[in-house]
Amino acid sequence: MISPTGPRVRLSRSALVAGASRAIEAGGADAVADLRRDAYGHGVQFVAETLVQVGIRAAVLDPESVEVAQRVGIATVADAPTLDPAIVFGFPGASTAVDDDAAGIRRPVMSLVGSVLSIKALRAGEGVSYNYTHIASQDTRIALVSGGFGQGVARSLGNHASVEIRGEVYPIVGRVAMDVCVIDVGEADIARGDEVIYFGGQGPARSALAAWEAASGLTAAELVCALGLRLPREVVA
Repeated sequence: MISPTGPRVRLSRSALVAGASRAIEAGGADAVADLRRDAYGHGVQFVAETLVQVGIRAAVLDPESVEVAQRVGIATVADAPTLDPAIVFGFPGASTAVDDDAAGIRRPVMSLVGSVLSIKALRAGEGVSYNYTHIASQDTRIALVSGGFGQGVARSLGNHASVEIRGEVYPIVGRVAMDVCVIDVGEADIARGDEVIYFGGQGPARSALAAWEAASGLTAAELVCALGLRLPREVVA
């Protein structure tokens, strides 16, 4: 059972259909998907079932995923050119002729979602998290949100990335802890239990994975794999 407050990855079937269709347009008719590393952390069964809907019938697979993929109609091939996973899964920097919107921002298949666990006052001059790498310059309010380096949130995101809450963006302050991040929410109307989007979705956090790449030095593929292989997954339309 998925915790209602704990961090989890949310997988959009419609975003995967759109990405796979674009990848086919860019990669030709002989479409072979790369579903190694449990489909880049998205889950082989979910991804294979969805790819079959758009006509993809072959994939490069890790041995432990072959049976799962074959059950839904995906054949195994070895060492074949594959569709660009960045296009399929909506990673930053994927280059195609068809964009999701006028700004050219593609909707990623995976979102990372957490929840506000608590809110408290932070006074000017007080610090947060390990070693107090962030000191408040004025009185404010901070929220503890679920998700930390123990679940795959990159430790380097502290003071370098933001999250989305109720459609607005707020900065991660201080170092990322094992199970939580600290968010400066000021006087915003935010409550315990509110959903927190680290990246993905259709709001302002949609393209935030690019900021994760810049802050961590890791690729989007590495980041989503680390999260998808550790966290519960939920599939939405």
